[in-house]
Amino acid sequence: MDAAERDLLGQSLRKIMTSTVAGPTLDGELAELGWPELLAELPEVAVPLVFGLLGETGAVASVLNDVVLAAGGQEIGGTPSLPYAGGRWLVWARDVEPPAGAAVESTGPTGAFAVLDPALPLRQVDAGEPLTDAALAAGRRALGWWLVGSGRAMLTLAREHALARAQFGKPIASFQAVRHKLAETLVALDGAEATLLLASDDFSSLLAKAAAGQAALTAAKHCQQVLAGIGYTTEHDLHRHIERVLVLDGLLGSTKELTKQIGATLRRDRVAPRYAHLL
Repeated sequence: MDAAERDLLGQSLRKIMTSTVAGPTLDGELAELGWPELLAELPEVAVPLVFGLLGETGAVASVLNDVVLAAGGQEIGGTPSLPYAGGRWLVWARDVEPPAGAAVESTGPTGAFAVLDPALPLRQVDAGEPLTDAALAAGRRALGWWLVGSGRAMLTLAREHALARAQFGKPIASFQAVRHKLAETLVALDGAEATLLLASDDFSSLLAKAAAGQAALTAAKHCQQVLAGIGYTTEHDLHRHIERVLVLDGLLGSTKELTKQIGATLRRDRVAPRYAHLL
C-alpha cells in the first residue's frame, strides 16, 4: 500500500468514525470497509491507522479483540479475556450499544469501568486464559496507538483553546508556561510514536505500551492545565479523552506496572536491547 492509498484509507476511516461513534454499528462498517482483510494482510498499516484514529476521533470499536485473536493464531470474532491492572480480567463485549447518557448506574463489579468511561463495553470476569506472548505484544502495540491518538486529540483541543483564549490582551498561547506545557506534551507523544514504530517483539511492545501510556497521561495533565476550568465541564470534549486514556492505560498492563516489569527485566538480564541505531 503506497502513501496515496494509505491517505485515502485514512480519510474513509475518519469519515466512518466521526459519523458512527461506537457500538456494533461501527464494527460492522469497519468490517465492510475491509478491516479483517487488512488485519490479516497488512497489520503494520491497519493497526496504527485504525487505532490512532480511534484515539483522535473518540470512537469506540471492538477491534482490540481481533488484534489479540489474530496474533494468537485464532479466528477473529470472539471476545478473549484481557488482563487489566491490579490482576483483574475483563472482556470487551461486541454486542453492547453505547449508553445514551454520560453516566450510568452500576452496582456490580464492572462499575468502576462503566462509570469512568461508559462508552467502553468492558465487563469484569473472574479469571481468564493467559494470552500468548504474541497476542499480548500485538494488543499492547494496538493500545499504544490508541493512547497516542487520544493524546493528540487532547493536544489539539488545548492548542486551539490557547490560540483563542486571551488574557491581559494577549492569547494565552504567547505565555511561556502554556507553551512549555504544549511542547512537553508534543515531545512525549512524538517519542511514544517513535517507540511504537520500532516495536516488533515482546519487550519492545512492552516498552511501547508503557511509553504511550505515560505520554497520554502527560497529555491529560498538561492539557487540563492549559484548558483550566473549561476542561472540567461536561460540555467540553477533553474529559471524554481523559476518561478514555485512564481506562485504556490499565488494559494489558498499566504504565506503572509495565515500567516495573521493564526495570525487573533489565536488572535480571543486565543488558538493554538496542532497537534504534542513531547516527
